[in-house]
Amino acid sequence: MKIVIYGATEVGCLLATEFFEDHDITIIDKEENRTDEFNKLDISFVQGNASDLEVLECADIKNADIFIACTPMDEANIVACLAAKRYGKIRTICFVSKEEYKNTLTYQKSDDYFTDVFIDYIIWPEELLTQEIFRIVTVAHALDVENFADGKARLLEYKVKDNLSIIGKKIKDVGFTNDTLIVGITRDGQLSIPNGETEICSDDKLIFMGTSHSLDILAGTFFHEKEQVKNVAIIGGGNVGMMLAQSLETLKIKTKIIEKNLERSQCLAENLHNTLVINGDGTDLKLLDEEDIGSSDVVISVTNNDERNLLCSLLAKQLGVKRVIARVSKVLNIPLFEKVGIDIAISPKNSAINEVRNDLQENDVDILATVEQGQGEVLEIGVLPDFNNRKIMELQFPKSAIIGTIARNNSVIIPKGTTELKTGDVLIIFTKAEDAMEIKKFFKVK
Repeated sequence: MKIVIYGATEVGCLLATEFFEDHDITIIDKEENRTDEFNKLDISFVQGNASDLEVLECADIKNADIFIACTPMDEANIVACLAAKRYGKIRTICFVSKEEYKNTLTYQKSDDYFTDVFIDYIIWPEELLTQEIFRIVTVAHALDVENFADGKARLLEYKVKDNLSIIGKKIKDVGFTNDTLIVGITRDGQLSIPNGETEICSDDKLIFMGTSHSLDILAGTFFHEKEQVKNVAIIGGGNVGMMLAQSLETLKIKTKIIEKNLERSQCLAENLHNTLVINGDGTDLKLLDEEDIGSSDVVISVTNNDERNLLCSLLAKQLGVKRVIARVSKVLNIPLFEKVGIDIAISPKNSAINEVRNDLQENDVDILATVEQGQGEVLEIGVLPDFNNRKIMELQFPKSAIIGTIARNNSVIIPKGTTELKTGDVLIIFTKAEDAMEIKKFFKVK
């Protein structure tokens, strides 16, 4: 695969280092941004601005499969991706640092405003970091995780432990979270496709599909250990701090957030309904002690400064906090944080690299993933005109299968029986491996 990366940044270097052994990598940027780290890699380097069509042609953009824009300037990334789109069916991945850009560019692919010129995948690293921290804080360890539809949908597998309240209940009576479907159960080593009458037993392995956020809520609600996280303190009220507090509020976890800037603190207080907002300095040991931060189950330091996050984390440890999570902007600083005793050091850049890796692993074959040692398969099937406007409840599959998600333009739908299929929809279907061929034939997939 030929990959063109615009931006000789830390992210660009991490991407090139990750993929250069298996792919043809070309970097576009100014020569002064070219560091020794790039020179150590077997890659090509083109000097210039990727919004310039001549520069793109020098990078052989016509033969590229993937274009990734990751400079520090959102506008430059956006223009470069749109310019790259002029050269055919190349897949474009754009890094942005502002929520409004992500929302606007995603909205561009909606039903009413969809055009042929668009950016395939918008990555906002802070959002990915928030989701990852939220899972670390609240989600029990899953047995299997698969991401689909640019990370908007996921598959998670959990084992039912003896202390869970769902044991002995029928699936229809459990009340799993919205936008979540249970698509498979493995019992005594055998995978089956469940229905609403299926009863859940201890030691079952349950396979769920749904939106990423709904599965986060599901895990925090149903698959915790008894020692649940009850109170969390966040230091830093920027985008990550606020989004994290909003997510924790959905689980009714007692949350307090410390923000140094008064104006930002007022904004937080207006947008957070069940979070205590404290205007103060997270490096002030006296303040931390007065606010009883030491009694928190988890302290999360997510300011935009590595040194401040390190100091806040060490102070929290000194106050007796058992679990401390710190945001690290520079990936090279992660080992230092861990060496001095910070429990989890996590970088938005690493979160973004993982997302790009997942995206590149998705390809055009119709088997997206296998589970339970190959017993189950996740199929990707496009809807042909013959199925347009057909309701899911009207489909009579030849074998057991569940449509877990529907990808329509840039949105993901968790279907119900009354959901109508549309020509061009991409169905993500879970079925047993032995039945996959029959399901493909049903949808006229060769």
